[in-house]
Amino acid sequence: MASRQRSERSTLERASLVRPVKIKRTLKWSLGAILLVLFLWFFVAYWMSTNDCSRNAVAPTNPMKAIRFCEYGSPDVLKFEDVEKPVPNDDQVLIKVRAASLNFIDPGVMRGPWPLRLMSGLRKPEKTGLGNDVAGQIEAVGKNVTLFKAGDEVFGVARPSLAEYVCARERALVIKPANVTFEQAGSVAWAGFTALQGLRKGNILPGQKVLINGATGGVGTFAVQIAKSFGTEVTAVCSTGKVDLVRSIGADHVIDYTKEDFTKGDQRYDVIFDNVGNHSFSDRRRVLTPNGTCVLAGIGGAGLHPETWGRIVGNLKADLLSRFVRQKFVSYVTKLDKEDLKLLSDLMQTGKVTPVIDRTYKLSETAEAMRYFEEGHARGKVVITVEQDNKL
Repeated sequence: MASRQRSERSTLERASLVRPVKIKRTLKWSLGAILLVLFLWFFVAYWMSTNDCSRNAVAPTNPMKAIRFCEYGSPDVLKFEDVEKPVPNDDQVLIKVRAASLNFIDPGVMRGPWPLRLMSGLRKPEKTGLGNDVAGQIEAVGKNVTLFKAGDEVFGVARPSLAEYVCARERALVIKPANVTFEQAGSVAWAGFTALQGLRKGNILPGQKVLINGATGGVGTFAVQIAKSFGTEVTAVCSTGKVDLVRSIGADHVIDYTKEDFTKGDQRYDVIFDNVGNHSFSDRRRVLTPNGTCVLAGIGGAGLHPETWGRIVGNLKADLLSRFVRQKFVSYVTKLDKEDLKLLSDLMQTGKVTPVIDRTYKLSETAEAMRYFEEGHARGKVVITVEQDNKL
């Protein structure tokens, strides 16, 4: 009897040892299979990633000039070439472009860092055009378009706008105010959206104290003026050479970051619009009011720099940590919004917002413009004009 019990116990012990081994073996093979599938997917997706550059080797039948990039890389990949002139569908308008501008996302689209390539094409960019902001004159309208007619001067969002002509939907455009130039209007949309929607995310109210960190770039110059239009007291942070600029667009106070760190001052702010992300979570908390909000609007100038990834991680960390304190650190995604576009148009028409333009380049000079833009020190917007090329 005892011998039989010992035999049964020994069998049970062996079974208990075999079960974990089988589980480990199953997990190991499952993980290996998953990794193999992912590798095969990546391999196939990488080599199937292509664009229309090879298909468009023949001369276009109805050509126009445009900026195109067939490979990822430096501004050298931006080519001024003949491409097929677009034809609007029933819900679109065709715009003769007069001006467009560069935005923070454009260098990333051009260079294609790996996280972005998951959306834009692993080996080659799937979309070879560039540019989002646009201002110009409508040349033709689709049969379902009711808000615009040929000859209307408009501005808004169209892709790709670095071209002589581009198609756009009605909801992405508004009429250009008569007192605004094409160059000014072509610089507004995406930077204006980012500033306006970010300040709104911070629950900005009249009478509040608002600090704009990074006040002299494309987004920053709009943020200063929009915050002032809401009736707030604005403090702008910039370098020595740009102090006069932010004062000229309405900043009540200016902090020269080369001489003073705003996080070490005595002033407290209801809203911090942080367009740089170069301070710690605790430092920014210290200068917020007890119920204040820090809007995580950006990570500094355009292009990739040594500090870029650190600032991205810092903003993600701040967003997470703020869930455990009264003060809020909020992030957001800029979106196309027709009503916001109308508001920006009204602010320009009434003189409350005037786009700040640093430099203007011809369409054929876009590569040079991008090199300057990537330095990250633009005073306002870098604008691309298309009128000169249209006259060739």
